[in-house]
Formats: sequence, structure tokens, C-alpha cells
Amino acid sequence: MNERHLTLITELRHQLHAHPELSLQESETRRILMDFLRQHTSMEVVERGKWFYAYLGCAGNASECGPIAFRADFDALPMEESMDLPYTSQNQGAAHKCGHDGHSAVLAGLALELAGNDWDEEEKSGFCPKRDVYLIFQHAEEIGAGGEECAQLIAEKGISEVYAFHNWSGFPEQSVILRSGTIHCASKGLTIRMEGLPAHASEPENGRNPAAALAKLVLAAGAEAEKRRYAGLVMATIVNVSVGSKDFGIAAYRGEVSMTLRAHYERDLMRLENGILEYAEQLAEEEGLELFFEESDVFPETVNTPGAVEKVRKAAELQGLSVVELDEPIRSSEDFGYFLKQCPGAMFFIGNGEEYPRLHTSEFDFNDRILETAVDLFGKLCMDDV
Repeated sequence: MNERHLTLITELRHQLHAHPELSLQESETRRILMDFLRQHTSMEVVERGKWFYAYLGCAGNASECGPIAFRADFDALPMEESMDLPYTSQNQGAAHKCGHDGHSAVLAGLALELAGNDWDEEEKSGFCPKRDVYLIFQHAEEIGAGGEECAQLIAEKGISEVYAFHNWSGFPEQSVILRSGTIHCASKGLTIRMEGLPAHASEPENGRNPAAALAKLVLAAGAEAEKRRYAGLVMATIVNVSVGSKDFGIAAYRGEVSMTLRAHYERDLMRLENGILEYAEQLAEEEGLELFFEESDVFPETVNTPGAVEKVRKAAELQGLSVVELDEPIRSSEDFGYFLKQCPGAMFFIGNGEEYPRLHTSEFDFNDRILETAVDLFGKLCMDDV
């Protein structure tokens, strides 16, 4: 990678880190990235509301392959920055503790290598694709709200392949982590609310209190996930329970439980949810309670195409990078799965280091040493020889 370009995207990454924004609020982040591409590249930059893409038409004879796309996310997490960094977060309650600042900087680096406007006349980019290239900068990945919207570009532009990467701790630095088939679990948030009738705390028999039913539901959710009738991993993780209030003269009459449901496969996720809801309906009927439920943060399973995984493997080998094969999908979810429902492609990981701080922790900061690695991998995937 061009040394000046590496310096530029490192500075860009630090700028993004210092100005993190939460999902669906990323207006400044989007502006910074769009301004960077317009200033430093000749790519066409197209704003699409909360997200945008950059486009480069191929020069010369086009390949028979259709356009290729690469995606990066740019939202931050609702966490406080506790690290003393020169580029520490300036926005209270938001921090880039998942590395999306690095993902976006990498995609900007690919743009520089493809269409940087600072190349000398004698100097040529190492990446000269013979197909159209789309770089998709996506919002709201952390809540699963951006991927489905941005994935509409696949059909709109006839994109034939799409790729993304995620930094990952616990693996050797700059290793490439791959898996054919499902690589990220499907998941969703499920909130179940029950409402009864209020009564004086001295006369609870005159009301309908959902506390016992919700307690049974909390225990049953875990038991439902442990039943051996699923094709892969399933999990029901309780994240919040709320019943009544601290008004000691009033018996509780409303409450709710929120849980994250997770599964290797979407069909298992549906079966898990249906089992829990059926039991909730039974409990509500027995206790004379009204029942309500809602879903949130819905993520599909992310399913890699075997042929696309092989291309990533070959690109990694051409760079002399070690490759790690995953036996099981990663438990976390990724809304890149929406893209892979539209066309072939792959999500892969690049290792931060075996002892590197974990994602979503206060000690985490994107590892700048893997910026160049990711740009070069994306660049090789643009080429016909992989």
C-alpha cells in the first residue's frame, strides 16, 4: 500500500474515533468520510440518506464478471471512552469499541489505492480492476438496522459479489479467519410484557400480579434453549427483568422480561422464539394476564459462499498471511447477512492479536497495524487472478 495513503487513513481512523456517533445518528461520521473521498479520490460519491456509496467504473476491457462491492460500517457503541488516547472520544456516551472506525478507514484506503488523485504520472496503483467497484459505507450495524437498507444496492446495480471484514481479537495479529457457510449467528431481541390488575398490597388476591408468571418464563427460556432438538447452537440470554415498582402499597400488576435469542441458523431461531412465546401465552392465560411482545435488533444469519471464501483464502496466501479455519460460527451477529442473501460473497476476520483487548470492552481500540493488511486483501479481491 502506498505509504502516504496509509498515513492518510490512519489519521482518518483517529478522526473518526474522536467523533463517534451512535446508530442512526451518524451524520458527522458520514460527512467526514464523504469529504475525505471527494478530496482525495476521483470516485463518484453518492449519498443515500443515512448511508452512501462510492463508485469506480472499470477502465479498459471489462471482465465478464459483474460489479464487485465492499462494505464497511461506521456507527459506534453506547459506551464511555475510558482510555487516554490522543484521539479519545469527544462525544459523551459514545465510543468506537467495535472497530467500525477502522473498517471505514480501510474502505477509504481501498478508494485511495483504486482512484487516488495524488498519484504521480509515472506511478500506477497496484489495484487496476477490470470490473466496476462499489464501496458501501453503512450506518446502524450495531442495531441491525442498516444492512437490509443498504443491501438494496446489490440488485439495483447488478452487483455480483460482495465482501466485508471485521477485526477480531483472540487470533494471531494479521491472520485471516475464514469459514464457509454460516459464519455469524442469527439473533434478535425479544421483549415479553404481561399486564394484570392493580390491588392494594395488603389485598393481593384482588389483583392479578404477573411476577410469578414472568419468573417461570425466565427459567423456561433457558430450558427451551437447552432442548436437544436444534441443528446448531441456540441461546436465550436474559438481559432485563422489570416487575412493578417500589410503591409498597401497590401490588405489582405489570412487568416485562427482555432476552436476546441467538442461533446458528435462522430456522432454529424461529423455533426457539415460537417455543418461548407459546409458553408465555400459556402462562398469561392461566393467570388471567394480557400478553404483549415485540422484537428488536433483528439480525439474519451471515452465510458465506464457498467460492467467495476460496477467493479470500487465495488473496491471503498471495500476501503471505496465515489462515485460520473456524469450526463453528461466531456467536455474535452481523447484518452483513442481508447482503449475502442478495448475491455471493463473504465476511472474513483479520486478527488483532491473541492477547489483544476484546471488542465491546473499555480497553479496546482498533489495531492500526491491520489497516494495510485489510486494504491489500480487498485490493486483491478486485483482481481477476483470485
